[in-house]
Amino acid sequence: MSANPGASSGADARVAHGADKPSNKHDWRRLRRTLARSLPGSLRGRFVLIMLIGVLGAQLASYAIWTHQARDSRLEQIDELSRNVAYSVASTVRFFRSLPVDYRHIVLDQLRDMGGTRFFVSVNDHRIPVQDIGRGPAQTVVTDNFREILASELGVDNARVEFSSPDTLRLFNNEVLLHDLPPRWGRHSLLMDPIEPPVLVVQLPLDAQGWLYVATLLPVPELFDDGWLSGERLFAALIVLLAVIGLSLLGIRSATRPLARLSRAARRLGDDLDSPPLRETGPREVAATAVAFNRMQQRIQHQVEERERLFTAISHDLKTPLTRMRLRAEMLEDDHQRERFCAALDELDLLVKGALASVRGLDLHEAIEPVDVRGLLEGLAEEMALQGGEVTVTGQALPLEAKPLALKRCLANLLENAVFYGKRAEVHLEDSPTRLSITLRDHGPGIPAGQRERVFAPFVRLEPSRSRHTGGSGLGLGIARHILRAHGGEMVLDNHPCGGLVVSLELSRCADADPADADGI
Repeated sequence: MSANPGASSGADARVAHGADKPSNKHDWRRLRRTLARSLPGSLRGRFVLIMLIGVLGAQLASYAIWTHQARDSRLEQIDELSRNVAYSVASTVRFFRSLPVDYRHIVLDQLRDMGGTRFFVSVNDHRIPVQDIGRGPAQTVVTDNFREILASELGVDNARVEFSSPDTLRLFNNEVLLHDLPPRWGRHSLLMDPIEPPVLVVQLPLDAQGWLYVATLLPVPELFDDGWLSGERLFAALIVLLAVIGLSLLGIRSATRPLARLSRAARRLGDDLDSPPLRETGPREVAATAVAFNRMQQRIQHQVEERERLFTAISHDLKTPLTRMRLRAEMLEDDHQRERFCAALDELDLLVKGALASVRGLDLHEAIEPVDVRGLLEGLAEEMALQGGEVTVTGQALPLEAKPLALKRCLANLLENAVFYGKRAEVHLEDSPTRLSITLRDHGPGIPAGQRERVFAPFVRLEPSRSRHTGGSGLGLGIARHILRAHGGEMVLDNHPCGGLVVSLELSRCADADPADADGI
């Protein structure tokens, strides 16, 4: 039982708060991974995305600022214009109030016959209903100005100030539509073809006999248009965006083309150390990168040649002492010791030859040319048959661009292992425009899951004996995978459900294709 419940609650709260931190950090990492996956894979695509976001952001910001300034300027214009119209309406009302009731209709008829006035004025016995279309700050400015001026000039505080569309505007006591009036009655003062701006309607009680009806136009374009992205502005923004993106694409393509050449050169270097060097031209950074890449290629070539010379020298130098030791071993009188000594020398000689063959086999200097994989496998199957092995080949494949001798050694090593451990093997070819799949299955004991990566290491054999009579020195699978990877392929080992080992080879047919060098993004 705690002596301080409050302290316990505080500790629990701190624990709960601390427990939330890993979750928040995990959510943040997951969000970052999601954003990274959503980005384009190529450098060119990311450049274009950045340009799109930048141009759109700049245009949106500039249009927002411009719209704010234009709105303020338009409201100032509406404020000044509406006050002038309000004073004119107040003068009109004052004039009609001064007229005798019997003369008001005569004056109105004369005004309509003369024309030229910007007001449509009538005296009605009731207030005409108006479908008000005014919305936003512009209407607020106009109505506030009218009410203020009419109240100060005329003492009228119940005036109705509304905006109507010309199509729904009604006039006179019979509420006739504006479009149904004859043109000589002042209809032209409230219509502006081909546009139809809203009509300002002011109605206020004239006296006990009726309502004064005043309709006019405020010559302000797009009075209630608060939308800042109109069709014209959207079209201009689209033109600017397309122009910027088009020029950016040209610049980005020119900037990323050297990277594409460098990527292809690196891929060729992995397949062929004797590939031609890069051109040391272009901008300073690109030329410096090409110089560094060519120097790296030369150093790798030099190191490989030194390794070959070293192993050749070691093999040559070991032959003489091994031969002397074999001669001395033959002169031993003890038969048991002589056999053991000769077996050890044979094993040492096999290891030296295997290491030398491994070095020479991994760096075959030969040109890439089309290889008939099906024909190559059938030829190897015939050789295996002479050694007592059974190999069947199924499936078809088009010629593959590869190094013939290297690919033959890769497949030969795999078939030799399959025949040695399983006596017979099945090979199946599955071809497509992008890759060639080769599946080899034997009927041997298979390989445990924990040992499948270990068997690729040099001199590792799961078969416990290292006698030359049991085959190989544990280099075959490693050499085969190295050759396969040099051709842009990969090898996967798995056990068949019915027994035996399944070796799956995947060879790409588009190893020279570079997504970064494509014309598209």
